[in-house]
Amino acid sequence: MIFLQDDTTKTAEEAIVNNEPFSWNNAGELILGKLGRWLDSFITNLPNIVLAIVVFILFIIASKYIGKLFNKVILKRVKQDSIRSMTVRVIKALVILVGFFFALGLLNLDKVLTSVLAGAGVVGLAIGLALQGTLNNTFSGVILSFLPNIQLGDWVETNGFAGSVVDINLRSIIVKGSDNNLVMIPNSKIIDEPFKNFSQTPRSRVFVNCGVGYESDLDSVRDMTIELIEKVFPQKPGEEVEFFYQEFGDSSINFVLRFWVDVTKNRDNLVAQNKAILEIKRLYDANDINIPFPIRTLDFGKNKFRSETLTISNKE
Repeated sequence: MIFLQDDTTKTAEEAIVNNEPFSWNNAGELILGKLGRWLDSFITNLPNIVLAIVVFILFIIASKYIGKLFNKVILKRVKQDSIRSMTVRVIKALVILVGFFFALGLLNLDKVLTSVLAGAGVVGLAIGLALQGTLNNTFSGVILSFLPNIQLGDWVETNGFAGSVVDINLRSIIVKGSDNNLVMIPNSKIIDEPFKNFSQTPRSRVFVNCGVGYESDLDSVRDMTIELIEKVFPQKPGEEVEFFYQEFGDSSINFVLRFWVDVTKNRDNLVAQNKAILEIKRLYDANDINIPFPIRTLDFGKNKFRSETLTISNKE
């Protein structure tokens, strides 16, 4: 551009270099000269800029297809969905990073890249100190992805939440609860805190507590209850229905009933308890077995003419 070779611009620059008195005219000429050179440089490198943008976009698109290819072909034998998901994400990130380096090369910014990498150590240390929690969650996410004890679709209880695992990423594990709401729990919390996984064991033991009146034949109650549960919930080899009397309660002799059912989430446990309670109540009603409830008597005082006593039955 002819403007860039203008003697006026050179004069303005020389005036500033030679510490001559400040002049608004000189400052304006210098700014216009700089803007002119930048514009000239931009126009000169415009083909490279466009090419770099196109290459970077192509690498982003290619990362999606390469990720799908790895997931369908190379990771086909990996049964754990969380490992496949995390590996695909890492591969996509690497492909995009390679595309970024190619784009910088097309823009002749290799020296800039070298300078950035040279200072990456100090910057990385500063970032690491500032983002300790984030980095902890990131490494915890990698660990969770390779743990066989938790996978996508599993029903888990942890940190006061319960639900199905819908995603494991580098920051958090996403759980969909029974109320259909999503809960994002930081990965470090899952690693550091205990969690219960219902889906890792196809069979689980269910507990039902009840009580019978003191007048009941305890041996007969035990035998007919076990027979009922074995009929309603068939037990597999190595499993059995367990019946234990626990204590002499205020109004009843209390017992706990334990039996095995198919449980892969908390709802299965609740369904089994509900069915067992209904069947036990029908059985006891048919055989005149009393399930007592506490009786509380309130005495409001006496006089020589009459006594008033109020009895209130409170079912608990």
